[in-house]
Amino acid sequence: MAFCGVENARRTSKAECRTNSYRPRSRGTLHFPQQSPVPPSWDKSEEVARIDALATAPGVTMASFAHLDEKKILRKMDLRLIPMLALLYLLSFLDRGNIGNAKIEGLVEDLNMTGPQYNWCLTVFFFTYAAFEVPSNLLLKKLRPSIWLPTIMVAWGIVMTLMGIVQNFKGLLIARIFLGVTEAGLFPGVAYYITMWYCRHEAQLRQALFFSAASVAGAFSGLLAYGIAHMDGVGNLEGWRWIFILEGILTVIVAITAYFILFDFPETASFLTEEERAFVVYRLKYQAAQDDEETKVAQDDTFKWEYVKAAFLDWQIWTNIWVYWGIVAPLYGISLFLPTIIRALGYTSSTAQLLTVPIYVTASILAIAVAYVSDRYGKRYPFILVCLCIMAVGFIMCISSSTPGVIYAGVFIAACALYPAFPGNITWLSNNLAGSTKRATGQAIQIACGNLAGAMASNFYRSKDAPHYVLGHALELGFIVAGIIALLVLVFSYRRINATREKQLAEGAHNGYTPEEMSALGDRALTFRYFL
Repeated sequence: MAFCGVENARRTSKAECRTNSYRPRSRGTLHFPQQSPVPPSWDKSEEVARIDALATAPGVTMASFAHLDEKKILRKMDLRLIPMLALLYLLSFLDRGNIGNAKIEGLVEDLNMTGPQYNWCLTVFFFTYAAFEVPSNLLLKKLRPSIWLPTIMVAWGIVMTLMGIVQNFKGLLIARIFLGVTEAGLFPGVAYYITMWYCRHEAQLRQALFFSAASVAGAFSGLLAYGIAHMDGVGNLEGWRWIFILEGILTVIVAITAYFILFDFPETASFLTEEERAFVVYRLKYQAAQDDEETKVAQDDTFKWEYVKAAFLDWQIWTNIWVYWGIVAPLYGISLFLPTIIRALGYTSSTAQLLTVPIYVTASILAIAVAYVSDRYGKRYPFILVCLCIMAVGFIMCISSSTPGVIYAGVFIAACALYPAFPGNITWLSNNLAGSTKRATGQAIQIACGNLAGAMASNFYRSKDAPHYVLGHALELGFIVAGIIALLVLVFSYRRINATREKQLAEGAHNGYTPEEMSALGDRALTFRYFL
């Protein structure tokens, strides 16, 4: 692959970051001392500063690293990062969604809860989940991913385990509140973490590999709940309690392992040589910039509160949240209520658990396939738009028919479209935020506010609307339509801004800025091109 962020200002965005579009200039190659990967005990702050200095030294271009095998480096990163991240998110999604499996195994009846009380237990999770996402992402870089992510994972594993011994509605409600607090940092943290390793044209496939764990969690949750439910009576505990207890203990065990397996950032990656680390940092710093010494600007990765403020005031983040709602509302509607929806069609609890499995497996495969094609062609919005339209078709099928087979097919189609759309949308926004502080804040805002749709979706499927849940499906459809409109607004705005910047750059408007000023502007710089 070629360097992801090198983009000729006079080419169309279609050519951006394509494998065969890069031809290195005849520049001198930097010579690094041959060395083995660094040991885990070196001074990390000094190492970060040294690698950054090597990557941004005068005269360093992509040609300086032309002799390196980029695909081999990416494979190294993939093998050491993605499996663990996927496992963490699998457990996260498993723990927040297993309440749907516990419900059809008797949770509501044993705790003497009403339908609205159960929905409140789903809803309160999202309030604290949304509130703590931005602070968590700001802490992530300072406290290091290898410390912060496993720590919050231990915390939510303990909460999940204790959820298995609640005795009434209030106990379950409080447990769900704390589950939201402890889980808040994982998804926005990992979504941001991936952007600190991979370039714009590589990110969606890795986001999809990571996020596909959610669909695998859905399938695994059904199978696991089916098996654990047979423990009913063991230790004088109901089967649904064992679902919470065993899955919580598993989370804690994996979290302890993660302390020793997770890596922090490329500058300190012990599995890469010094030259490979400098190469990874270089390509990240100059992505979305021009490969020209006069206009090439590195992204500013320092922390400043003005960058946090800039994220809160950025129009594209708030517009993108509507697209996110069009995906997340159906996502949580399905993940929290899918077993209930299927059982209401006339199936037993055991059969309903098992019928969720093919939906999630298919969705997982499609998420990875769509992400691969999206990265391959360097496009985001066309795939998101098509997925939103297919989701709409699925929910229209659910609304327009009372036949169990048609409703199941509609939910199946909707799920298979929403799982590819989700990582596409997350990646799209991250592609268009420059500067690591603004990107970390912006992604956290997107995910925090976007997940409030989960709080709304928690109340879409009311028990009194069974068995067809027409109101719930109709509300999901409304969010999808709003998402499509917001997506079109983003596309037209990005195209207009890119065209304006092309014209201004050709006129030499960038000459009035110093490199430091241009770097501080981030994605508002004339040299930055929005990714479509």
